[in-house]
Order: sequence, then C-alpha cells, then structure tokens
Amino acid sequence: MINVDRAQVMAFRLTALGLTERASARPADLPVLELGLQEYTPGSTHVALAARTSAPLEDERLVTVWAARGAPHLHRRADAETLTAQLWPVSDTDASARIKSGQTPDVVRLGVAALRATAEALREVVREPMPRGEASAGVSARVPPELTFECKPCRARHIGGNIWQHSGLAGGVQVLSRGHDAMLGPLPDFTAPIPLANRGIAELIGAYLRFLGPAGPAEVARYLQSTTAEMRAVWPDGLAEVRVDGRRAWLPEASVSALESAATPAGARLLPAMDPLLQARDRDLLVPDRERHKELWRALGNPGVVLLDGEIVGVWRPRMAGRKRVDLTVTTFVPLTTGQRALVEAEAQEVARARGVPAATTVFE
Repeated sequence: MINVDRAQVMAFRLTALGLTERASARPADLPVLELGLQEYTPGSTHVALAARTSAPLEDERLVTVWAARGAPHLHRRADAETLTAQLWPVSDTDASARIKSGQTPDVVRLGVAALRATAEALREVVREPMPRGEASAGVSARVPPELTFECKPCRARHIGGNIWQHSGLAGGVQVLSRGHDAMLGPLPDFTAPIPLANRGIAELIGAYLRFLGPAGPAEVARYLQSTTAEMRAVWPDGLAEVRVDGRRAWLPEASVSALESAATPAGARLLPAMDPLLQARDRDLLVPDRERHKELWRALGNPGVVLLDGEIVGVWRPRMAGRKRVDLTVTTFVPLTTGQRALVEAEAQEVARARGVPAATTVFE
C-alpha cells in the first residue's frame, strides 16, 4: 500500500496525459489517443492536440467516432475494432444505464438488445456519406418502436440520440462533420462484427486508470455512464491499491513507479472544454474549491481551462476574428503575476495554431 496526496496524483495525471512537455510526435502517436479526445466544439480536438505536440495537427490515421458515453471522440483508426468490443456493455443492466432517457423510457427494458438492433440498422443505412438527419430517419424506421419518440415539430418518430450514438461504433459509423451540416459515413476497412458480448473491459478500465488514476469503480462507472455495481463486478485483478489523502483507489502495477516519481510541472497550457484531464470523475481532486465546479462543468457551454504550474487556475473562451486572429478572454481564479500572464499569452499562440489563424490576442478579466 502506498500513500500519496492530491498534488502527487495531479502530477502523475499531467505526465501521463502529455501535458508536462510538448512533444514533437504526430497526433496518432501520442499516448493519450488510447483514451481518445472528445470533440466538444468544432476544432476543440485540435486545441487538445496543440497543447501536447508541436507537430502538424492533421493526421490521416485518426478518425472521429461516437465512443465513450456516446460522445464524439478522436481515436486511432487502427483501434476502432478493438474499441468496439471494449465499449460494448457488460450486461443488460449496464446497457440500460448508458442509454436511459426521458424521451424513450421503455428502452431500459431492452438493454443490450436496443444497441444491437440500432447497430444493425446503422450498418444497413450508412453505406456512404450522408446527412445525419437522413441517417436518423433510416435507422428510426428499422428499430423497435420503444427506441423512438414522437417529435412534434417534425411530425415524425426519431430514435433517441443517446441510443444511436452509443451504438454508432458497433454500427461501423464515423462522424464526418457536426453542426448544421452534420454528416455521417461508414468507417473504412471496418470488418468487426457486432459484438456478442463485451471483450476487453479490463483493458478499458486499465486505460482510464493509466491516465486518470488512481481511481475506483465509481469514477469509471461515471465515465462510462454505467453503475458502480456493474463496474465493481468486472473490476480487474492485479491492480495496486493506493491511498489518495486516505481515500482508497487503484492503479495498474506498472504505473506505480510513475506515480511515485511524478514531479509537478511548470508552465502553462490552455486546454479545451472536455479535454481528457477534465474527464476524470473525481472533480474534487481536480479542483478542490467546489464553487468553481459550476464554472468548469456546465449543462451547456463549458469553457476551456487555464492550467498553470500543474493547477487549474482559470477559464478561457475564444472568439474568432475572421481568418486572421482568435481573441481569448481569460478569467482567472487567482491573481497572476506579469510572468505568469506572459506564459498564458505565449500559450494562446498554440490555440491560434489549432484554429488555423496566424495570431491570438489575450484579455485578462
């Protein structure tokens, strides 16, 4: 048993997530792509990549798919088939927890069958690039009625969004674009069958722990939108038990030495909303001041965060000024020195690089 404090865990996570030193590796070669980068707003995954590498941000080896929690994530194309089996629910109870919705209350009775029916429909419908609405109409017509709801503005029945997004990877679908012109398409060279059962949940839990550990079943359950009981039932053997400020948690044995030796980094990073660092479900550890949580994790419109010397010290929001500049408004939780402001201003140029414009301005509030 080893005992560590919050500062040591933060240092470990920042190192594992590639936020201590900016690498020169191409995006698909960054270790964090094993966990995936959630796309929250257009271009947010590029901002997450720019915080970690100085290499060009486009990489043909990456693809956007509906992955953990049915959210769009950037993943390695080569990992798609393995990830499909890892993300498949471990039971009907697990499936029902992930896809429950007020729009489709009867779906919980179907469990895994709801995902299987939707994945089959997606494979039938999405055979070429098509608008998301067209794909939704085709899938809605092919699934059991319990999976759909009456949309009064459209005067049609639609499949519940969380159901088909949780089924998207098994359905062999990639997300080509989002927003007003949202497009879906088939994953190229994707040959994995729809899973008969989960394969690899231990490896999926291990990935979470390697990047966002030490943690326990409750945190992993919230990350996957499952239940603590379901994750406890499949909790892997061979993990090291760790006490974090007295709290019981686990970490892969191979990561223990990295936890013990991790050093708090210096410097600044501007991370987008839903960056992997912010996906850890022990938010009190990330930001001990709970009053700040409502500023960081909102129902809608999450800001990016300012990471300075290993701590989250503020938030930022961008505004594009045509194709020439991105303007950042930075709101800090504590006063910054002139030197610290200079670090943040320098990092704003990485946001400009990610947004494909030559310059950035920074206004501090």
